[in-house]
This record gives sequence, C-alpha cells and structure tokens, in this order.
Amino acid sequence: MQTLVIEGYLAADPSILSAQGSGRKRASFRVLETTRYRRADGEPGERTTAFNCVCFNEATTETYIAPYARKGSRVVLQGHVENDSWTGKDGVEHYDLRVVVDDMRLKNRRDARSNREPAAGDACPDAASGYDLNDDIPF
Repeated sequence: MQTLVIEGYLAADPSILSAQGSGRKRASFRVLETTRYRRADGEPGERTTAFNCVCFNEATTETYIAPYARKGSRVVLQGHVENDSWTGKDGVEHYDLRVVVDDMRLKNRRDARSNREPAAGDACPDAASGYDLNDDIPF
C-alpha cells in the first residue's frame, strides 16, 4: 500500500458521524492544498486541490479532531487512498476517491492569548518549561 502525505488547510469544520450499527465515531472532512508555481511566461500561478478525507480511528476522532480541528486549521495528514463506487437511485454509477487518514497533526499558529506557560497536564512539554529529557533515560 502506498502512503500519501498532505499538508493543507481544513475547508470546513470536521463532521463527526456515528455508525448506525455499532455507534463508533468517525471524522469526515475536506483538506485544501495549494501549489504555487511559475508559468513558462514567468507569470505566477497556483492550483488548489481538494481532498475528501475520513478518519475511522475513534480515539483520534473524539480526543483530537473533534475538540481541536476547525475550519482553516493547518494540518499535515498521512494516509492511503481508497476508491469507492456505488450505483445511485437513478441507476448512474458513481465514483469517489478519498484519503483514509492514519495520522494527523494540527499545525495551528499561536495567537497572543495562547502564549502561556504549559500546565502540568499538557501533553507536550518543551525544553523551555524545564523538562529534562535525560531524566527518563535508564542508562
């Protein structure tokens, strides 16, 4: 299986859906990626591609995507591509290409109100907070 890495922005707030039978949660969202380039005549150009994405990992959906991912959030995601096809009520064959997300990182910018010292329960302490990585190494 081939892995795909996409860096872009969320086009809208993620949709959190529950499966009918099991009630398991999944997130569905669209990521926009813009590529900037120069044309042969020297003029700048850009191309925006939209990717339909779905995350079936219930833990990631409930604890990470639902509370923190919002429209305009910058994300880096890793996953694989799946093709889906179905026949509509009108008898027309439909095709869908989507990214099944295995890993997702939010890369939001900090604004002035979020410049605070990390609390004791924060997941990612940094070197500025006084956390010494060498304390946990057994050798």
